[in-house]
Amino acid sequence: MSLYGIVIGLIVVTLLAVSLSRVRQVRTKADYLVAGRTLPAVVLVFTLLSSWIGSGSLLGGAENAYRHGFAALWQGGGGWAGLALIFFIAPRARKFAKFTIPDLLEARYNQTARVLGVIAVLFTYTAITSYQLIGGGDILHLIFPDRVSAVMGRYIIAGFVIIFTAIAGMGSVAYMDVVIGSLATVTILVSLPILIHLTGGWHAVHAALPATHFMVLGDITPVQAVELFLPTCLLMLGNQSMYQKFFSAKSERDARNAVVGWVIGTVILETAIVALALVGSAMFPTGEVSQHPREILAYVAMNGLRGNAMLEFLGALMMGAIFAKIISTANNYLFSPATNLVNDVFVRYVRPTAGDREVLLVSRLMVVLLGVWALWQSLGTESVLKKSLYAYTIYSAALTPVILAAFFWKRATAAGAVTSIALGTVVTVGWDSAWVHRVFPAVIAERDAILPALLVSLLALLIVSLMTPKPTEEQLQPFQV
Repeated sequence: MSLYGIVIGLIVVTLLAVSLSRVRQVRTKADYLVAGRTLPAVVLVFTLLSSWIGSGSLLGGAENAYRHGFAALWQGGGGWAGLALIFFIAPRARKFAKFTIPDLLEARYNQTARVLGVIAVLFTYTAITSYQLIGGGDILHLIFPDRVSAVMGRYIIAGFVIIFTAIAGMGSVAYMDVVIGSLATVTILVSLPILIHLTGGWHAVHAALPATHFMVLGDITPVQAVELFLPTCLLMLGNQSMYQKFFSAKSERDARNAVVGWVIGTVILETAIVALALVGSAMFPTGEVSQHPREILAYVAMNGLRGNAMLEFLGALMMGAIFAKIISTANNYLFSPATNLVNDVFVRYVRPTAGDREVLLVSRLMVVLLGVWALWQSLGTESVLKKSLYAYTIYSAALTPVILAAFFWKRATAAGAVTSIALGTVVTVGWDSAWVHRVFPAVIAERDAILPALLVSLLALLIVSLMTPKPTEEQLQPFQV
């Protein structure tokens, strides 16, 4: 355990050093919120990769793979499809060069769209942060089972994340991600073939698991596959954290080039994560981890990579990489809504004349408050997979349609966008209520919220936009190529 503790400690110290090294470069609002718009493509690749692959993949996706095999890639595949489309959006987003998604919503639609966008982002991103805290707490409990409970671990991780995020803003987050992304990529790709060998080879893995684990759909239905695919795809397309990285790019070319590296890295890493969980299910089909399959990657790192000092060191590095990835994702998704409260509420409505010093102070205060809210949510959550799909659905139904319409549909109007955001949020949040189960038959009410929420949101955007006057050329101009 001391080896794992030392590795985790070194990672925390390294991340803190990287974060502190960026403090002196943060003097203005733009420095804190978008790293002074100076990030080159190589830094963008790692920060995009690290912000996307967190507990949703390392815990939720791994849990899905442990239970269902390669069919879990339907969840990751939604992100890959979104990435293919983002290649065409990235330079447009960098050209727009604002700070947040609500900035974009007000410029294209109106102030009401901005406010509703802030609400949707707050619900989504604090939910995503909350299950990063769960993942980090699980890892600390696995390493120190007699000293740190899983719940205590959540408090400790929340403290790390709040401190790292508050120190230097986007510059801190982005450059920490370079360190984390490199470590995670190397350790996961090196560990996978070794674990397959230790299991007895790929034929042994295949023989130990149901045949459905190796099929396209596995033991899930086509509708369930769509319910995994759509939220991930639509979150990717409208992800505010992603757009903030594009706003932070040195140029439109850097933004587009970063997407190419991001696509390659995401496909490789998410496939490796699913394969690792699958191998883990062959190695440990029963026991403690079978009751908590979200922990399979960390469990394999501790119990699968054993036998000699080199394997145990690799296991400790893999555990550290998973831990660091979770912290990185939490940093990104905590920082993003904090910028909303500062840029879209405080500066916009409370203190329009606030100077850079005041904005920086309030920004750090918002990070602390939102971190506490995310911690509170984590204490009431057990299923990371369910929580992740809920968070993705809020964003997918409420914001992604109007964000894409801002760039690609000139006829979209402010009234249509406001109605779409409001109804998408309400349907998602209220879908699990008793009222839905009373009104709709079980075959509909028991489905995931993504299909009804997205349908209502799209219909509202389409119908209301066509029934209201066209937007002005002034509204459209910033979004044209």
